[in-house]
Amino acid sequence: MNLNLLAFAIPLFLLLMLTEYLIALKLKKKNIYNLQSSVANISIGIAERMSDVLVTGFFYFVYDYLHRSYAILDIKASIPVWILLLLATDFIWYWYHRLGHEVNIIWAAHVVHHQSEDFNYTASVRITVFQAFIRTGFWCILPIIGFPAPMITGLLLVHGLYPFFTHTQLVGKLGVLEYFMVTPSHHRVHHASNEQYLDKNYGDVFIIWDKLFGTFAKEEKGVSVKYGITQPLKSYSFLWQHFHYFIELWIVARSKKGWKAKLKVIFGKPVDHDENARSTAEKMFHIKQHGDKELNQPLSRYVKWQMALLLLSLFLFILFETYINIYLQIMYVLFLLLTLINCGAIMEQKKWIFPIELARLLLWVIAASFYFTHLSTRVAIALAAAFLTLQFYRVMEKYYLQWVYPARRNNRYE
Repeated sequence: MNLNLLAFAIPLFLLLMLTEYLIALKLKKKNIYNLQSSVANISIGIAERMSDVLVTGFFYFVYDYLHRSYAILDIKASIPVWILLLLATDFIWYWYHRLGHEVNIIWAAHVVHHQSEDFNYTASVRITVFQAFIRTGFWCILPIIGFPAPMITGLLLVHGLYPFFTHTQLVGKLGVLEYFMVTPSHHRVHHASNEQYLDKNYGDVFIIWDKLFGTFAKEEKGVSVKYGITQPLKSYSFLWQHFHYFIELWIVARSKKGWKAKLKVIFGKPVDHDENARSTAEKMFHIKQHGDKELNQPLSRYVKWQMALLLLSLFLFILFETYINIYLQIMYVLFLLLTLINCGAIMEQKKWIFPIELARLLLWVIAASFYFTHLSTRVAIALAAAFLTLQFYRVMEKYYLQWVYPARRNNRYE
C-alpha cells in the first residue's frame, strides 16, 4: 500500500503533549495547560498540517523549477554539503524570523504563533499557511545557489521538527548546548512579552546568529515571564486569530493619505503600530474579548470530542490521501475548516454556531451523494435536504443551542 507515513506525526505530537501535561501536573505540580488555549493552539496546528498536505508538493515543484532553471552551482549531496545546507537553512530562517518581527505585513502572518498566553508543546504548532508561503519565498535562494530540491525538502522536515521541543517550561538550562543551540530557555525568552525580552532570540536550531547580530538575550533568574503578545488578543476565534492584524493594518493604512504613508504602515515596524486599531477592528466585526473563565463541563466535553474526532479523521486522511479522490478531498477540507471555526465560536459561546453546524451536516450529505450514480437520486437528496432545512431551521436551532449551551437557556448569546 502507498501510505503517507507523515500522518504518524499527529499521534507522536499528541503523545508528547500528553506527556508534558502529565509531567507538569503530577511531578512539577504546575498546571501549564488551559483547555481553551490548547484547543485554539491545536486548531491552528490542524489547519497547518492540512495545508502541508495540499501545498508541500507545490513547494517542491518551485524549488525544483528554480534549481533546474537558475542554479548557479551544481551541488551534489555529501556530509559536508548537508552540514552546509543546515547552516544555510537556519541562517535564512533567522532573517525571515527577524523580519517577521520587524515588518508589519510579515508580522501579520507570524503574530498567530505568538498569541498564546500559554507556553507548552501546543504553542509550537501555532503555524499558519501564510507563514509557510512567506518563508518558502526566503528559502527559494537555496535552489538558486545550487542545492537540489530533494535535499532542501528533506532537510526542512528535520529543521521543522526541532523547534517543537523548544516550546516547553519544563526543561531548564542545558549546559554547554546553551552556547550554540536554541534551547527551551532561549525560546522562552523569545515568546515572552516582557519588555526586556522583546525581539530577541530569533534562531530556530542555532543561537549563534543571534549572538552574531546582537539579538541574543539570556533567560534571567527571578524574572516572571509573561507569554503572548504585548496587546493580548483575548479571542479563541479561529478566523480572528488569523486575520485580526491584517484588518488592523488595513484600518490604519486606510486612514493615511497618499501611497507613501500607506506603504509605510504596511512595511513599517510592529512597534510603531497604532494600538487603537485593535478596538476599531473589534467594533467593526463585533468581536468581544473573552475572560479567563473555564468552559462548563458539557461544553468542555463537546469541544474535546470535536477535536478528538477531527484529529483522528485528519490522521486517516493524510495516511490514505493517495486513495482519496479530489472531490472528497475538497469536501473534507471544507468540513475541517468549518469545524475549526465552529470550535472557536463555541468556546466564545456565539449564537451563530448553528449555521456552521448545519453547513457541516450538509457537507456530509453532499459527500454521500457522490456515491449515487444517477443524477435524479442526487437531485432528490438535494431537494430533501433543502426542504428539511427550510422547514425546521428555527426549531433545530433552538434545541441545538439549548443542548450545546445548557447553562444559557435564557437565549442570551453574543
